[in-house]
Amino acid sequence: MAQHTRYGAALLAAALLTTVTGCGGSSPEDPATEQGAPKRGTPVARAAPAKGFTLVATGDILPHDSIIQQARADAGGGDSYDFRRMLAGAKPVVSKADLAICHMETVYGPDGGPFTGYPAFKTPPHIAQAIKDTGYHSCSTASNHTLDAGAAGVSRTLSAMDKAGLKHAGSARSAAERTRPAMLEAGDAQVAQLAYTYGTNGIPVAADKPWIVNLIDPDQIIKDARAARRAGADVVVVSMHWGTEWQEAPNRQQLKVARELTAARTDGRRDIDLILGTHAHVPQAYEKVNGTWVVYGMGDQIAGVMNDPRGSMGSAVRFTFAPPARDDEAWTVRKAEFIPHLMASSPRFDLVNLPRALADNPDRAEYVRARDTIRNAVLSRGAAKDGLTMGR
Repeated sequence: MAQHTRYGAALLAAALLTTVTGCGGSSPEDPATEQGAPKRGTPVARAAPAKGFTLVATGDILPHDSIIQQARADAGGGDSYDFRRMLAGAKPVVSKADLAICHMETVYGPDGGPFTGYPAFKTPPHIAQAIKDTGYHSCSTASNHTLDAGAAGVSRTLSAMDKAGLKHAGSARSAAERTRPAMLEAGDAQVAQLAYTYGTNGIPVAADKPWIVNLIDPDQIIKDARAARRAGADVVVVSMHWGTEWQEAPNRQQLKVARELTAARTDGRRDIDLILGTHAHVPQAYEKVNGTWVVYGMGDQIAGVMNDPRGSMGSAVRFTFAPPARDDEAWTVRKAEFIPHLMASSPRFDLVNLPRALADNPDRAEYVRARDTIRNAVLSRGAAKDGLTMGR
């Protein structure tokens, strides 16, 4: 799948995006539509898109020390690290998607290390190419660990992603970069990805770099979504690092912000088309809110062994989007699926697609328990009645 930025329109819209300064702040009304952009409510003069697309998204990539050691062993030791084997279980689903989005929770260390896991992560930058080779096109980078290595960590991470050909959203190296969402092509759609986090583990955002990481502020998120739409986005996807760790139920902030974001409209058309959640380390529910799919939490995708076995469980999102009859109308999710997965740790760390694995070995108790735990969490707020099914 090709991917590119609509540079001309994006630069026009960039001026409309203001810098995020913190959580809970308010934003002024959007400025008037800039010169050269279509007026609100005016259909764009081009043929309605005909080709839909599939979007796949997955949860936290969180390389603990044990994961880093496995990657080093998979590379044959020495100074290299190979994360592709661990991610191989995701490739059949990810590589077939028109658009695949990951969540890179950690920042990268220098090329020669040192590399560290919890509590202040510095991941080998080799992982960026492994993510790209698995089939991902873009990653959210706003998390509570974004500032673990300061501005240098952010810069290393985004530069490694650039080198690998991965788009990214949620952190930035400059104020100008903050204003540009990740713009991607999928089918006949232009898809914008935005990303935000609830906080940074108490590490303050430097006063001279307020743009370095996007913090959750509903007013600002809606402004950013509207600017992305004016820049040409047919579909706006918002990645949210939020929730309470180890709690399957969405917390008060998740519920409140989800209602506010999905209620936002411009000339009757929703501003945000999909919300993807990360951070809680456990699978959380999917739910339609104001007619828009909200995935409160996908759980971990890559992580070391934790005290709670649910830390190795997660779900992949697979939504099939259909084009509208008119270009000024919203794209819709025609098919909604979740795919449960497990980060197996014995005899080695490997990502397991549970429906595929259980098709070959239906009585493996560890896999049955994980699948059922994930399914119960995902469907806990009634998503089955809105058509969500388990894929493979």
